Amino acid sequence: MENSEGALSQPLISIKTGQEAFTKDSRCTTFRLLDFWQWSMSDLLNNTSRGRLAEYIVATALGVSDKVRVEWDAYDLIAQNGSKIEIKSSAYIQSWHIGKLSSICFDIRPTVEWNIKTRKYEGEAKRRSDFYVFSLLHHRDKETVNPLDLDQWTFFILPTSVLDEKVPFQKKIALSSLKGLGPEECKYGQIKQVLDRLIVIDSKESLS
Repeated sequence: MENSEGALSQPLISIKTGQEAFTKDSRCTTFRLLDFWQWSMSDLLNNTSRGRLAEYIVATALGVSDKVRVEWDAYDLIAQNGSKIEIKSSAYIQSWHIGKLSSICFDIRPTVEWNIKTRKYEGEAKRRSDFYVFSLLHHRDKETVNPLDLDQWTFFILPTSVLDEKVPFQKKIALSSLKGLGPEECKYGQIKQVLDRLIVIDSKESLS
């Protein structure tokens, strides 16, 4: 479908159940979308899958997991009050063998925004969220690590304004340096409560 300017409009994306079948010659095959998900996403310890899983985990904690993830958005989630949330993840255990625990580091680089309408990167490089939720899969035993176990995750929540003030141009941050910025550390069940409190504090500071 084209818009009034002759450009292709964004296709409508609907939530899938996993039971959708692949088709050939207008007939359903024996393999389904769920089969593809199992084939492509079962390794939850690789960086890509773990990152998306962390986004989903935080989305469920905030009660905003009812919408389809948008790949090119300038931020990962929008909280119920409209605050923009960026999710970053890291883990000690990786799916590839490295012989030792990984060093914990999070990506915090400012980015140029992708305009889905013009299909171009636009504007200055900056951090576009209101808050960061740094999601650490803290489990250190490769035999029992399970990204689906919410008790194996620790979360660090920090206003983006702190990063902009303290490390404005920095691209990555180690866990020790992140803790030095004073984030709120919490478990899964505390994410919404902590974020709601920080939103109130941030709003009061903006008005003062």
